[in-house]
Amino acid sequence: MSDTATAQLRRILQVIPQLGDGEPHPIAEVVERAGVDRAVLLRDLRTITERLEVPGGFVEGLQIFLDPETVAINPSHFLRPMRLNRPELCALELGLAMLRGSRPAEEHRAIDRARDRLRRAISAAGSSGDDDRFASLGPAGDPEHLRRLRAAHRDRRRVRLTYRKPDAEEAASRLLCPYGIVFTRGMWYVVANCGEESLRIFRLDRVEGVEVLEERYPAPRDFSLDAVVRDGKAFQSTDAETLRVRYSPAIARWIAEREGKAVEPDGSLVLEHPLADEDWAVRHVLQYGPDAEVLEPREVREAIVRRLAGVRVRG
Repeated sequence: MSDTATAQLRRILQVIPQLGDGEPHPIAEVVERAGVDRAVLLRDLRTITERLEVPGGFVEGLQIFLDPETVAINPSHFLRPMRLNRPELCALELGLAMLRGSRPAEEHRAIDRARDRLRRAISAAGSSGDDDRFASLGPAGDPEHLRRLRAAHRDRRRVRLTYRKPDAEEAASRLLCPYGIVFTRGMWYVVANCGEESLRIFRLDRVEGVEVLEERYPAPRDFSLDAVVRDGKAFQSTDAETLRVRYSPAIARWIAEREGKAVEPDGSLVLEHPLADEDWAVRHVLQYGPDAEVLEPREVREAIVRRLAGVRVRG
């Protein structure tokens, strides 16, 4: 078994419940069940006990007793199977749905198997069956496009991207150097340099074609992905504007607590967001309906008006 973090976690989840009865177990038998060398097993056990700065709310450390031939573990975290209520099961299923969107296609099968088991558990936890609701996320882009962009980024190769802008009737071809790829808010984004232009950000679900070219580009010296994407919600660029939004008292308190801000005397909240993606701004504001008002820039207000004018009400 390869010595990766995933492999180590798999070994720990397999071995620890078998040893959690407080009784001594021969190390030789444990090693045989785990299928690893004795040194690897002992290192796994030390990894569990040597946790520094344990986060608040975490369970207390396990007590592991080792002698030359046996190992015993206390206390009783693994003596009884964990029982989850229906909301907790639904939360886990939602988390797996979000995880699926951020992982490559080769990992989807394992995630889907786990989600199927959770769905069966949710249905058995008191629901009538027809009333079950499971998480579903929209497509975050073509996995093959993502694979090619990752390869181009890894090998520092230029890319010819076929990309359709918001509200554009036809896609356009652009040459770019992919500086970074990031998953945030349920969507993949490519941060790239387009030659004479400054940094630009492209949503993967708007990409219609990716051609990896032979031409290479030098690694940028002063590029930082953290400086481009902040808090997983707003994008930065050298020519980024500022989006100012007023949130009504109906929702301001919740947003203020989330952002660490204070509400105004009337209970409202005004926030400034760095803005380089107009479509993100429109989606952000519309999710709050009449409780969010764009103060500036004017271009975003006009974009929201156009978006609402294009909505057809079905009778």
